[in-house]
Amino acid sequence: MISRSIPAMLWMAIWLTACAPSAPTGADANDKAQVLLGKTVYAQRCASCHGASLEGQPEWQSRKADGKLPAPPHNGSGHTWHHDDKTLFEITQNGLEKYAGPNYATDMPRFAGVLSPAETWAVLAYIKSTWPTDVAQHQRSLNR
Repeated sequence: MISRSIPAMLWMAIWLTACAPSAPTGADANDKAQVLLGKTVYAQRCASCHGASLEGQPEWQSRKADGKLPAPPHNGSGHTWHHDDKTLFEITQNGLEKYAGPNYATDMPRFAGVLSPAETWAVLAYIKSTWPTDVAQHQRSLNR
């Protein structure tokens, strides 16, 4: 009897795994729950540098005395939307080195181990939800 139940239990485990909701693997600006989580996480972890209204720091395109650039805006006036979702996720989780080189001086921390992948995707969904239509359309085209 027990030996017959093992295959049934195995099939049940496979079925439950296949049907279970998975962690998000993208930033969906139309997913209200993801955007709401992202807004909360952004306020807690990102707004102190990037601004409560995603406006970035003043003179964000001019290097400071230490050679670092101020935090850019994440609204439609910045350059965030010039990058596809995968790049934005990787920069947020792992830093800028891969894209800017190992000696690039920045105050942007790595959020791997601080934010879960789901939280990072949610922040990106929130940011994307604030963009004007033309900016959002352009950025969506980068993800195709």
